[in-house]
Amino acid sequence: MTTENAGSPTWDGLLLDARLATLADTGQPYGAIEDAALGWKDGHIVYAGPMAGLPDAPHALSRSVESAGRAWITPGLVDCHTHLVFGGDRAHEFELRLGGASYEAIARAGGGIASTVCATRAADEDALLAPSLGRARRLIADGATTLEIKSGYGLDLASERKMLRVARRIGAVTGASVRTTFLGAHALPPEFAGQQDAYVDHLCETMLPAIAAENLADAVDAFCESIAFTPAQTRRVFERACALGLPVKLHADQLSDLGGAALSAEFGGLSADHIEHTGEAGVRAMAAAGTVAVLLPGAFYALRDTQLPPIEALRRHGVPMAVASDLNPGTSPLLSLRLAMNLACTLFRLTPEEALRGATVQAARALGLADRGRLAPGLRADFALWPVERPAELCYWIGGNLAAAVYAGGVRLA
Repeated sequence: MTTENAGSPTWDGLLLDARLATLADTGQPYGAIEDAALGWKDGHIVYAGPMAGLPDAPHALSRSVESAGRAWITPGLVDCHTHLVFGGDRAHEFELRLGGASYEAIARAGGGIASTVCATRAADEDALLAPSLGRARRLIADGATTLEIKSGYGLDLASERKMLRVARRIGAVTGASVRTTFLGAHALPPEFAGQQDAYVDHLCETMLPAIAAENLADAVDAFCESIAFTPAQTRRVFERACALGLPVKLHADQLSDLGGAALSAEFGGLSADHIEHTGEAGVRAMAAAGTVAVLLPGAFYALRDTQLPPIEALRRHGVPMAVASDLNPGTSPLLSLRLAMNLACTLFRLTPEEALRGATVQAARALGLADRGRLAPGLRADFALWPVERPAELCYWIGGNLAAAVYAGGVRLA
């Protein structure tokens, strides 16, 4: 796979002696190319193909030429669902759950999201940035080059804006791509206790327009569940988001089937996330709309859930399946997208190739991004080097630091 620039002496970087998991639909597992090279210029890939396709003097092509030492190169991982900006932690709830308390019982007792809201509101922007930046760097070191970061732990306009500004700063500081999502409909804030519809009014009339006017969010999310917001209330949020030109996605059918996946699909949603309880009708709706199913095995594991997502139905209907960390303080304190890939294989029975595609190609699609997720000329030079013998090892190893190097836009991040 070459471009007309293949003879240019001004590439920014060229890696030789590599093995590429391009994830192109070539009929080869992982879109693999052995004895390969990867070249990039101005933040984009200009060559991803066999070494034999390069000129006789490849060192004349690029200002920087290195050997990959037979490492596998994959697209940079895309974590399409995180809540990594938050104050405090919820380690005590981990102990409560081990003692038998359910997630729903903890939430109804004032714990859960509400406790993180208190800590997040109390932190100023710099105090919120420091630990959040550390969490983001952990994800990047393990191969992630694109991060989605949600708000939803502020639940008032000032705090939600603060969270989204911090998320933008994380991208500026680390060099990773950050996509922000406004999740004001995450939980009911204490000042609106017993006034759920009034809070939805406030979301639609005040918060969403302000967030949109400041261009702080790339998408809008909601938590449609019995302990959060009803389908009717979620519909109102989505209608306002769409009127403001913001795409939507949804925490759908995690604890019960309220038709959340179908609701997201009805609005052309980028994704429906969790979906453990989604039925056949919801899967069909997602397939028809092109809505991505985002699987979050970290939360499934942490909550010791037993209701599996409808994996076979998703396969049967051709619904793309993404995999994400769901990094959050209460139900998925998971600092590795690669570990989420392992859990998706072990708990949900995805194949290693499905899991890798889920954390690259399909995760990019879940963010509405067509310029990454594969290794091909013209796409962003987001990639990671892995000194492993086969791509399946990215899912096989439980923990550890496998990434030898991580690049975003052709710039080394880790």
